[in-house]
Amino acid sequence: MSETADRLRRYLEDELGECQSEDLKARLEALDDLEAVLDPEIMSSDVQTLSALGNETRYRLVRLLVEADEELCVCEITPLVDVSDSAVSHALSNLADADLVTKRKDGRWRKYRATSRASALLTVLDGSR
Repeated sequence: MSETADRLRRYLEDELGECQSEDLKARLEALDDLEAVLDPEIMSSDVQTLSALGNETRYRLVRLLVEADEELCVCEITPLVDVSDSAVSHALSNLADADLVTKRKDGRWRKYRATSRASALLTVLDGSR
């Protein structure tokens, strides 16, 4: 028996008072089913999204765009944050890569809007305070 299975058997004995091989097998199968929800592509996308929000400038930009509930031009956004134009541009690019904002070129202007995913994440954060 592997060290992991042996440890799980000891845990189940503590929890159940005794551990039959059927108990161990059933628990291992349940854990295998649980592991199946850890889809690598989904996890990678979610980590990218959460990482994008893990920077104060990017978080502020998402918060502004969610609250605006409309498209804003970079020229409207930049004065609202205390960072350089290039930092705003870089942050917005990262947010677009993480599917938290959409960008659209309108002539010589770039316009950004928060996605429904960004709105949902901020709603969850707001509701958990």
